[in-house]
Amino acid sequence: MDAAMNLYEQFDPVNDCYFFRIGAQGQICCHARNYTIKKRMPADQAEALIKDPLFVRISSDCYVNVSKITYVTDGAVYFGDGPALNHMLPVPKRKQQLIRQGISQLQRLPLSV
Repeated sequence: MDAAMNLYEQFDPVNDCYFFRIGAQGQICCHARNYTIKKRMPADQAEALIKDPLFVRISSDCYVNVSKITYVTDGAVYFGDGPALNHMLPVPKRKQQLIRQGISQLQRLPLSV
């Protein structure tokens, strides 16, 4: 139980989250490598997460972390590594262009030391 609480308390959506969905009353449902965390966030914190350039909106309530995408195919994005990818998320083709733009912008950023 302590490990689960530790994970919940130390969870950082920007670094750990593959994608998230926005629920009612400020609840954010973050999907990560081996777990899903539902967390209530203050409005300003949720707004900062939505406006983060790493996240691209793919539907009215779903945002994808472009830094965690392994590859994009027709109709889906994949997260994780190795032969058994952890997550696949269906994405409309018209939103894939936004994701590809986000990935290319991410690749152009200088590495921070």
